[in-house]
Amino acid sequence: MKTTYLIIAAFALGLAGNSAFAQDQTKPAKTPRITHRQIKQQARIKQGAKSGELTKGETIRLEKEQVKIQADKKEAKADGKVTPQERKHIKKEQNKASRDIKRLKHNERTSK
Repeated sequence: MKTTYLIIAAFALGLAGNSAFAQDQTKPAKTPRITHRQIKQQARIKQGAKSGELTKGETIRLEKEQVKIQADKKEAKADGKVTPQERKHIKKEQNKASRDIKRLKHNERTSK
């Protein structure tokens, strides 16, 4: 009887441990720096479009670049963990996007 109780208790603890492990696997990966930088870049694009520094075509191009970064971020987070290599890739894309925003905002073309 005592042995049966111990087996049931061990089984219950095993299930509890497995469910806790499973919950850790399903937690979404966090990327606050990437997200914050995306927000700042979106604001720069919006400001450039509003002020006339960016033409309609330039704005569309920059927005498409942001959509690509968002898709890569979503893909990186899909397995619940963003690896250092994935972070490096996204950071590289964001660096390029930042340079593109600056270059297009400061060229001779305007929307007005």
